[in-house]
Amino acid sequence: MNRKIGIYASIMNVLAVIGFSLCMILGTDYGSYVVCMFIAFSFVPMMSAFCHYCSPEKKVAGYIAVAFSAIYTMFILTVYFAQVTAVVHDGLTGQAAQILDYSKFGLFFSYDLLGYGLMALSTFFAGLTIDARSKGDKWLKALLLFHGIFFVSCFLIPMFGWFGSDMQHKEWIGVAVLEFWCIYFIPTGLLSVSHFRNKTKNRVFSTF
Repeated sequence: MNRKIGIYASIMNVLAVIGFSLCMILGTDYGSYVVCMFIAFSFVPMMSAFCHYCSPEKKVAGYIAVAFSAIYTMFILTVYFAQVTAVVHDGLTGQAAQILDYSKFGLFFSYDLLGYGLMALSTFFAGLTIDARSKGDKWLKALLLFHGIFFVSCFLIPMFGWFGSDMQHKEWIGVAVLEFWCIYFIPTGLLSVSHFRNKTKNRVFSTF
């Protein structure tokens, strides 16, 4: 069961990231918001599987990865569920729109960046749990660890106000950055599928 959860969660994550990329290309914000929630739904079980299969001396890193993934999910679901409910259906205006509407680059946009920063931290600690023996696992470990660098930009951008109202007229920049992230993260998910497929019961060190 644990192996299947890791595999299916990784597959779902890959499909959600691909869906997110396509929605941005098609210019459907609503679709992007919905798909991003499924990225979060799949991410927690994926990180939990990394924790489950790591050796005992790396369990703390695994627990940290799971904890950060849960906090990331909380922020992401809060932001995007608001976009597909309150923002879309209530026709917010004024200060409420400035705070809740993701496209206004206000508070909820900052929460979104913080969430993805925590996702980056989660992948970094997940990378620490991997005993890389195969070529695929070495690539997976490197991708997860390097993804942790995104925490710095996601954490600092809202604090220094590097995204403002003028960015509403430069949406292509944000789309380009997110498409790059998709291109980066799809191989991570695919390698995770392979990683969990290679796990067998006799390679489980301890349970989470």
